[in-house]
Amino acid sequence: MKRRDVIKNLSILPMSGVVLGSAMPLGSVLGSSVSEPPAAPKRDLIKELGLRKFINAAGTYTFMSGSLMHDEVVEAIRACSKEFVLIDDVQDKAGEKIAAICHAEAATVTAGCWSALVLGTAGVITGMDPKKVAQLPNVEGMKSEILVQKTHNHGYVHALTNTGAKIVEIETAEELDKAVNDKTAMMWFLNYCANDGKISDKEWVALGKKHKIPTMIDMAADVPPVSNLWKFNDMGFDLVCVSGGKDLRGPQSAGILMGKKELIAAARLNAPPRGGNIGRGMKVNKEEILGMYVALEKFVSIDHEKEMQMWKEQIAVIESAIKNIKGVTTNVSIPPIANQTPTLNFFWDKNIIKLTREEFQDRLRKGDPSIEVIGGKDESINITAWMLKPGQEKIVASRVQEVLSKGV
Repeated sequence: MKRRDVIKNLSILPMSGVVLGSAMPLGSVLGSSVSEPPAAPKRDLIKELGLRKFINAAGTYTFMSGSLMHDEVVEAIRACSKEFVLIDDVQDKAGEKIAAICHAEAATVTAGCWSALVLGTAGVITGMDPKKVAQLPNVEGMKSEILVQKTHNHGYVHALTNTGAKIVEIETAEELDKAVNDKTAMMWFLNYCANDGKISDKEWVALGKKHKIPTMIDMAADVPPVSNLWKFNDMGFDLVCVSGGKDLRGPQSAGILMGKKELIAAARLNAPPRGGNIGRGMKVNKEEILGMYVALEKFVSIDHEKEMQMWKEQIAVIESAIKNIKGVTTNVSIPPIANQTPTLNFFWDKNIIKLTREEFQDRLRKGDPSIEVIGGKDESINITAWMLKPGQEKIVASRVQEVLSKGV
């Protein structure tokens, strides 16, 4: 199921990079206590508040709380929570490291990918002009039109229009050439829909350079593959936006905006800790910034081929448990662009198995343990091993088999 379809249902101060002096080294922020094992929790708040825990066989959906942070990320957050540091200093130092990993000129940690889209767009519109920063979302006197392919014009453009920008739809390169005018500020590309449009990512970048218009790409959930973290910077996109709380397994409320140095600097003028701008409410604390950096480090160091093989084996366990049930049809595939992990899609003949898709999901949800899966096309079900803990594939296999068998 497409990310957008799931979501559908449900006073300017100078930055440290410009004025401030040397910042605290990142190592001193994290401190030596990062390597110490975390203390056992004194309270089980999930149990105390009566919250439902579940096995996530669906994926990295925001409404399911995204992903689970690695121990290293949690340890980094815990360690740096005990000290005061200047937010701009942390953004400077962590941003340098993130940019180097991702082949970008500069980077900043944002309050999720949506925030990256808003702040990046704002930076393009205002540049380094503090009067323009204070004026948004009133874009009078500014370039504020954003070119978007018709097939890419989905709900996420609301992040762009938060700045006061206007979306201009085009379909072909010829239409784009005609649409460019003295109000055109940026060209936006939604990577998830790359195969749906008539203009490819490479051609989009080339057209941007031809017209001297900045290009931005939204690749929120589009790792793996790990190479996507630098692919679009290397390709020449001026701004790249990514979620931090999906497979990167950083803080759920964090994201990354990276790209050209001058555009990142302008985006930060529109961002906290400065006020009098549209981004003031998009705060990212030091724990999230450093947690995001550590999560990125961890992610690029993982043996991704080994991880992919593990996911395939886990999916095979689940498929094997249900593929011979009368009336059930299964298929395993890997999406071509976003969420590139093995996905089991299955459906059943309702004349044989007397269950609707909603009834099937409800029985999994209300079982013990509770399990969440996601709906696919045409009343089918999608299951991924992406967010499963080791051994949970056997539990999912058993419960799915049980629910389907009882429906016969």
